[in-house]
Amino acid sequence: MKHRAPNINFDEVISDSLSLSEFNLVELPLKRRVFIIFIFLALIIAGIFCVRVVAMAGFSGHDYLERAQGNIHQGIPLIAPRGTIIDRSGIPISKNQLVFAAFLDTGRMIRMGEDTAVLDAANSILGIDEIKMLDLIQSTGPESIADIILANDVTREQALAIESLGLKSLNIEESYKRDQSNPAYAHLIGYVGLVSGSDLRDNDDLVLNDYIGRMGLEMQYDDLLRGINGQVTIFRNSIGEIEEIRRTREPIQGEDLKTTIDAELQEFFYTRMVQALLSLGRTSGTGIAINPQNGEVLALFSLPSFDANHLSDYLDQDTLPLFNRAVSGVYNPGSTIKPLHAAAALQEGVVSPETQIYSAGYIEIPNPYNPSAASRFVDWKAHGWVDVHSALARSSNVYFYVVGGGFQEQIGLGIERLNKYWRKFGLDEITGIDIPGEAVGFLPAPDEKEERTGSIWRIGDTYNVSIGQGDLAITPLRLITAVSAIANDGVAYVPHVRAVSEKEVLLDISDMASALTDVRRGMLDAVAKDYGTANMLNTIPMVIGAKTGSAQVADKTKTNALITAYASRDANTPPEIAILILVEDAREGSLNTVPVAKDVLQWYYDNRVNTQFDEENEEKE
Repeated sequence: MKHRAPNINFDEVISDSLSLSEFNLVELPLKRRVFIIFIFLALIIAGIFCVRVVAMAGFSGHDYLERAQGNIHQGIPLIAPRGTIIDRSGIPISKNQLVFAAFLDTGRMIRMGEDTAVLDAANSILGIDEIKMLDLIQSTGPESIADIILANDVTREQALAIESLGLKSLNIEESYKRDQSNPAYAHLIGYVGLVSGSDLRDNDDLVLNDYIGRMGLEMQYDDLLRGINGQVTIFRNSIGEIEEIRRTREPIQGEDLKTTIDAELQEFFYTRMVQALLSLGRTSGTGIAINPQNGEVLALFSLPSFDANHLSDYLDQDTLPLFNRAVSGVYNPGSTIKPLHAAAALQEGVVSPETQIYSAGYIEIPNPYNPSAASRFVDWKAHGWVDVHSALARSSNVYFYVVGGGFQEQIGLGIERLNKYWRKFGLDEITGIDIPGEAVGFLPAPDEKEERTGSIWRIGDTYNVSIGQGDLAITPLRLITAVSAIANDGVAYVPHVRAVSEKEVLLDISDMASALTDVRRGMLDAVAKDYGTANMLNTIPMVIGAKTGSAQVADKTKTNALITAYASRDANTPPEIAILILVEDAREGSLNTVPVAKDVLQWYYDNRVNTQFDEENEEKE
């Protein structure tokens, strides 16, 4: 019998060889510590998982539910209507108009392939060309914000045309727009505009397509006027089909803002000023009316004005229609500064009420640059001998040259004391009116002039600022508050437009009571005396004090005309209205402002003072 040789597998041989004692490795059991560490790590991971599940399902469950629903539901913000701005009698001066708004869901537009149809609809129905449309989408950031507003003033016909297209990504919803068309209130109320990216970053309460105040009261009281936005939700099923559209949160309108403005006075004052400028062939000026007893602003406007619904039409105009001249303009006050200087001179004892100064129509002083030719400072006419009362009534320049800078034996205030009283009247500070953009005036001084120009301060500089010329410049608003202090026994209140129950003292110069009495007499004489520069106002049956002024500007090539005036019902009652009128580049100086002041004060008497008298008499009967 033959024996078959056994088959030897190479792998088995290698395996058996490795099992020999000299190649064998000793197997050791894992230490207990390894199992403990493993179990501990497993428990930590399990604990983290459990906490995360609880947090997602419990504490943050609502948020995640909203996110999930947001993937299939579209929320469109309903911008809350702004509160109404009303005048002192409740007359609306800025309100809302119901309109339609066109919203675009950019993400859905892309998913549904409706981009071409949307572009065609925007162009043919809304008048938005393709370039503007694409810029709007890109600037909005469609990767983070899906819903953008294409138009916020869609007509009913446009809305029906869009809805008839059946586009899933283009929707129409009721909205509103601010009525900003009345130019009489443009600078006072301001306007609203769509929020910008910086607005959204700075204010969490704002949403895309929201509106925010950009100027005037709309800006000052934006938080009050802006309401709480609502929401319209478009519910879709799992495949994106719209199942329901409903309001899930109603918008809450903003609060109303009651103001101190007299709407009828504002509109009359504005219209009369426009007529005056048209007759003069001029475009620019401003008008202010306040109540000296409490600082309430009764009227305030700037010309030229603008239609806030078409702002782009005014951006490049040389006349600066968007500039609020009443609170932001800085002007030479001209002779309207003389009552302040008269009060300072009397208070300092530089002159007494009886002191007379002779006006030959000019004064001359040596010219430091040309000794052979004297420097002449002219009056607008020769007035003869004048005291403080007639100097104010006649607006004598020579009198105020002398009391301001001195002449011959008569010592003047000098620039240091003039500066002291400018600051005492607060001319270097803002009034704090609740309208944005208030500017501050400029008070010249010797050191400042030398540093700025390299030239020393001369007596001629003092003469110029003594009559409101030179480098002295203040805002119309600051000037009218100073006049109010003179009219109201030395106390002026912070001018304000919002109706408030309390008044805040802005200026108290009641320590100058005696001097102010004489100044008021001079301003009353400007109206009551035949020689007064505001004698035209004498026909109005009220007690009126006034001061006219003309300021040469632009290297004496133009003249700004001004008048300030205040009025009381009779000699025993305090003034209840003070007005300021300024016409830029007037043809005949102050003569261009007095007729406007007359008509405004006559209107106030006819429609406010006389009407109240009639009502009081009816109550007595």
